[in-house]
Amino acid sequence: MASAALAARNAVQRFRYRELANLSKEPLVAATANSKPESSKLRNPFVPYKNPDSGRWAPPKYSLRRQADLIKQARKTGLLHLLPPGPKLSAAQLKAARPSPSASVDASAAPEAAAQEETVDWQVPVKWEGKVRVHEVAGADVGNRLYAGKKRMFKGHKWEREREKRVKRIQVRLRDMDKRVRQYKMHYHKRRPNPLSTRTSTSKKASKMPF
Repeated sequence: MASAALAARNAVQRFRYRELANLSKEPLVAATANSKPESSKLRNPFVPYKNPDSGRWAPPKYSLRRQADLIKQARKTGLLHLLPPGPKLSAAQLKAARPSPSASVDASAAPEAAAQEETVDWQVPVKWEGKVRVHEVAGADVGNRLYAGKKRMFKGHKWEREREKRVKRIQVRLRDMDKRVRQYKMHYHKRRPNPLSTRTSTSKKASKMPF
């Protein structure tokens, strides 16, 4: 268990040394309790980078799989605040993982704290430059992403979705059914010819006939 924690810590340490090597050639200054270190600007290796000269985009230096592995290792050792934000690690999670300055060190952890002071140069604060696109999913905060923003949980059959409108239309037709039947009967009643009436034709074809 101790070897796994040490390996995870070494992985985060190698990541920090690899990225801090891109800073100036000056040696890194170790942070002390009295002096407040200034955060250096460094390109975020977890997000794409756009070249200002060519305008082309470069992919992230670390793939999503490597980012997830680093996050797991940093979470095991309590060094999550040393990683930059990215698709696998939001800024809110980093803020929550950042240790409070008022945290006191126990007497039993004094040897471990002394060992950390020797390699504190890789824990200097860094301001990561780069825009992290946050993919917000509706309902993720309440644990219901599938049906968030929908009127109903299941869409149902087509006849079930159209049933309400169909019932209203049937009710309107039943309400005026007597009037509709009467109009229907009167329509054909008026068109029925009367045998007692004299038939007068006004068409051109009938006027040309000699009889």
